[in-house]
Amino acid sequence: MHYKKDKTIAIILALIFGAFGIHKFYLGKIKAGVLYLLFSWTFVPLLLALFDLIILLTYSKQKFNKKYN
Repeated sequence: MHYKKDKTIAIILALIFGAFGIHKFYLGKIKAGVLYLLFSWTFVPLLLALFDLIILLTYSKQKFNKKYN
């Protein structure tokens, strides 16, 4: 089942659950999501999630759709 991903939802997931990689699972990056989850006890995924959040915020809707939809 293929569903269209929403930029706003991805941003919210990265902001709230970014340290656990939930936004990566949502965006279809399963391997990255698993790595975030495995290393969630460290602060590395949290820092990477903040970086991901900044990237998502700078993407236009068109660029986001082109990359993830």
